[in-house]
Amino acid sequence: MQTAEIHRRWLDFFAQRGHTVVPSASLVSDDPSLLFTVAGMVPFVPYLTGVVPAPFPRATSVQKCIRTLDIDEVGKTPRHGTFFQMCGNFSFGDYFKEQAITFAWELLTTSEDDGGLGFDPKDLWVTVYEEDDEAREIWERVSTLPADRIQGLGKDTNYWSTGQPGPAGPCSEIFFDRGPAYGIDGGPATDDDRYVEIWNLVFMQYLRGEGDGKEFEILGDLPKKNIDTGMGLERVAFLKQGVDNMYEIDQVRPVLDRAAELAEKPYGNEAHEDDVRLRVVADHVRSALMLMADGVTPSNEGRGYVLRRLLRRTVRAMRLLGVETATFPELFPVSRDAMKAAYPEVDTEFDRISQLAYAEEETFLRTLTAGTSILDTAVATTQKEGRKQLAGDTAFLLHDTYGFPIDLTLEMAEEAGLTVDRGAFDKLMADQRSRAKADAKAKKTALADLSVYSSFRSLGETVFTGYTELQTESSILGLIVDGRSVNSAREGQVAEVILGATALYAESGGQDADAGSIVGPGYELDVLDVQKPVKGLISHKVLVRSGEVGVGAPATSIVDADYRRGARQAHSGTHIIHAALRQVLGSNAHQSGSYNKAGYLRLDFSWNQALSAETRSEIEEISNNAIRQNLEVTTRELPLSEAKALGAMALFGEKYGDVVRVVDIGGPWSRELCAGTHVSTSSEIGMINLVSESSVGSTNRRVESLVGLEAFKDLAVERTIVSQLSSSLKTPREQLPEKIADLMSSLKEAEKRIQAFEARAVLDKVPALLESASRRGAVTVVAEDAGTLNSADDLRMLVTTVRERLGSDAAAVALAARAAGKPVVIVGTNQAARDAGVNAGALAKTAAGVLGGGGGGKADLAQGGGTDAGAIPAALSAVVSAIG
Repeated sequence: MQTAEIHRRWLDFFAQRGHTVVPSASLVSDDPSLLFTVAGMVPFVPYLTGVVPAPFPRATSVQKCIRTLDIDEVGKTPRHGTFFQMCGNFSFGDYFKEQAITFAWELLTTSEDDGGLGFDPKDLWVTVYEEDDEAREIWERVSTLPADRIQGLGKDTNYWSTGQPGPAGPCSEIFFDRGPAYGIDGGPATDDDRYVEIWNLVFMQYLRGEGDGKEFEILGDLPKKNIDTGMGLERVAFLKQGVDNMYEIDQVRPVLDRAAELAEKPYGNEAHEDDVRLRVVADHVRSALMLMADGVTPSNEGRGYVLRRLLRRTVRAMRLLGVETATFPELFPVSRDAMKAAYPEVDTEFDRISQLAYAEEETFLRTLTAGTSILDTAVATTQKEGRKQLAGDTAFLLHDTYGFPIDLTLEMAEEAGLTVDRGAFDKLMADQRSRAKADAKAKKTALADLSVYSSFRSLGETVFTGYTELQTESSILGLIVDGRSVNSAREGQVAEVILGATALYAESGGQDADAGSIVGPGYELDVLDVQKPVKGLISHKVLVRSGEVGVGAPATSIVDADYRRGARQAHSGTHIIHAALRQVLGSNAHQSGSYNKAGYLRLDFSWNQALSAETRSEIEEISNNAIRQNLEVTTRELPLSEAKALGAMALFGEKYGDVVRVVDIGGPWSRELCAGTHVSTSSEIGMINLVSESSVGSTNRRVESLVGLEAFKDLAVERTIVSQLSSSLKTPREQLPEKIADLMSSLKEAEKRIQAFEARAVLDKVPALLESASRRGAVTVVAEDAGTLNSADDLRMLVTTVRERLGSDAAAVALAARAAGKPVVIVGTNQAARDAGVNAGALAKTAAGVLGGGGGGKADLAQGGGTDAGAIPAALSAVVSAIG
């Protein structure tokens, strides 16, 4: 049974039983504490926790998920994959244990001919929480399982909670027994790989209190008991397809086979390590494909870093398989073909996806070349010093700074007869992870507990009126201070205000929050920020400027009209620049992020090379021509499918409902899904002034622009500067570039002549320094104060010149000078002096100690410095004494 068929049967089964079919959410999670959608339940969490009222009593989905916590286990076990699909059915206060267990047993054991999955009951085992007698009794009654195949297990495996106060409850898991060839008898309680968990039923029935881990107090029953179940699609697929693991199912195996062909390594032979690497390639290529289809682009932060890591681990695995050339143009089309039946977007977006993937591979292959050079140098140094172990900090530098995988470092070090100080490397990695976890924890704790919003959200969605008005009368539904709901807030306090309706725009879709105020009888509030903490609810962060505000009081939200005008100009300007970019560069220049506020906009787009000055000018000209043409800006609400059919662009990373708002500028020239505020005609934007274009990663560029009055002000400043230059240089404006180029050329020539004069002046000191030479045993020594010089480089030239003039007999030169106001000493020795035991590094360190600083270097040439220029004579004397 093909994976897509299992997918279809799941949705059909539950749809026929009254469940609303909910399309998979994006892999990019709405939850600010998560980078990705890591479980099938994630999009339903607001409904399961009661923060947002569920729009349906029961639902089903097949959710795309990404989980990289166990990335090192990929390829080694039959079930660990970074991308997986979770089939889920959910009840929000509707049915509970009996129906959930009945549904699960029915779907699993109904024959394939009758629309089920056709599992033989003799191959199935079930676990329940050891104290959940109700679930056990239902299983014994509903299923044909003997009592000994329904095992009771403890809280560590069969009890669910979020890890904090809130919903909790027992769970029941269904396992498939692969038979004696795969492990020991005894059922799932043995925790053996023979028993594959395929379905988990979570019974959310209790409210838990504080506590760590699985130790917490049960405060009572939930008012509404919920069901959350999850069946692993890949796990069921590999069992139904008769293969040994998820890497061999129809959606993954084609990539594995192509990788094996490229590497000329047969899969499934005795070379276990090669098989693991092939499975890693197959898994990671699919995961990267799906992430990029959902708008993630490679970068050094957050989601982009995870994607980059998957791509680079793929390159590394292919390299370890013996393939050092680019392979993505061979592997990604195979993965696309395997996945497009279930996810058509991987086909329609493949030009963009492939451009990102191929560019990332090329960049990393260059990185590997650079990293190899650095590693070769480190290996040579280690061998020269007679050590057998490469330093852990070197391996960490290669990994952290250059993206050079530790596996390759270990392999190449071993080829050179060295080991790597893995303990030191692991400690540095652990320290880095600890810092990252502490940062993530700080970010999570900075967010208010979302449960505080549930009572306000239960009253309905906040009505946004700001598309048509700048003032709206409403009332105070709630006040939050320091994360807690309160009845009132006094002058000087910062609070969150929940209104029934508001004209103030909440930050979203790249548009910054409105500026403005909220006023009512006896109080005035300055709006500091406007956000959407949960779907459908708008919260205003305010400073109580005067009076006292209480729940239930009348309230009028007032938008700062000047700020809104600027925000509308900037947001519409973003759409215009996006359209201009695509007109000039083509459809692959797809927006990947944006930010706009009054007077300013920033737009990130997928592109892998810098824009020329001519291209920037063309984009700017097209944008301003569109403004001058006074194009009509229209908005309308349409079903999502209809909007996409009209060609409206859905921007990656954004979340859309069933009904969307479409913004047209000049008809289809710019047509995007957007909930932001916009001008009525393009001429209202005024002007666009592109002020910068830069890189934000190997596959993304960023343009920044000033808009409207701010654009004019910036050009006015430039006009003033040009006028001043024209006047000062007595040159017409149009001839300024040529005039300035001539001046720069003349300046460079003058600087060269000055440097030559200064070098000659320095070298003029050489004869006198040679005259000052004295003997210290078998070594000729020059130790003198060279006075004031422009730089340490001048002093170094003087030292090496004097050393050369002293010939091949043992000689040491120690010269000091004042450079940039600080004392510097440089010591040079020739080979004969070094053979006699005179070390420049040691002498420089001695002199620097006298000068009140530090120094050192190589045996032939070294430098030191300090803070006490008056100690130069004593420092030179110390050098002479040290020589002998």
